[in-house]
Amino acid sequence: MSETVIQFENVVKRFGEVTVLDSLNFHVRRGEKVTIIGPSGSGKSTVLRILMTLENIDEGVIYVDGEPLWHERRNEQLAPASEAHLRAMRKKMGMVFQQFNLFPHMTVRRNITEAPIHVLGLSKAEANERAQEYLDLVGLSEHADKFPRQLSGGQQQRVGIARALAMRPKIMLFDEPTSALDPELVGEVLSVIQRLAEEHDLTMLLVTHEMQFAKQISDRVCFFDKGRIVEEGPPEQLFTEPREQRTREFLDTFLNQA
Repeated sequence: MSETVIQFENVVKRFGEVTVLDSLNFHVRRGEKVTIIGPSGSGKSTVLRILMTLENIDEGVIYVDGEPLWHERRNEQLAPASEAHLRAMRKKMGMVFQQFNLFPHMTVRRNITEAPIHVLGLSKAEANERAQEYLDLVGLSEHADKFPRQLSGGQQQRVGIARALAMRPKIMLFDEPTSALDPELVGEVLSVIQRLAEEHDLTMLLVTHEMQFAKQISDRVCFFDKGRIVEEGPPEQLFTEPREQRTREFLDTFLNQA
């Protein structure tokens, strides 16, 4: 896991007068499972949205799989990225959002095959075979011909995971994947993500408020506050013996609320 696959170098992101990421330096190694925790407004989800090119950056450089994300190399210089470059970079990553974002008028199968056919150029038969593979993985093969409205929230989120995997990304991003679910449905989604982490050599970056899950799944946990990493380390260390007072305050408050 020595090769760095995500690298933020002095990245600044502002929304108006508010600095959401403050000269952020951050990395993820290939195959690593990294979880970001922190209070609301700390910049956690912004990291993922920037990686998916849903938000631009104001300063700094980001590298994904050795290539600059928001820039292109031209004449030995870094210039703003073209739309074609951004499209190519997006293919390296799959994202599972808080909301399921499934197309309501499409069946489960078509929700999964649409992007592989139209973005990757797969044949319908190839895309269907791939959809079946990932529906099997998330335990929903018998629901392929249903529509999203016929599924529970947990099932819809598992379809979202299968849809992201069908693009065969090198990196999987999870943005609070259980926050929109009823409590009794959380476990089924977390178990699928845990199985992915254990059985597949994916690089995974997660934002979650499920602390116990973060402890189980992560190689490393990063505590964000005010757009910076306050502390990072193995989950056993960060959750049981945090070094920074701010980390201790956050965990104490969070665990008292839980």
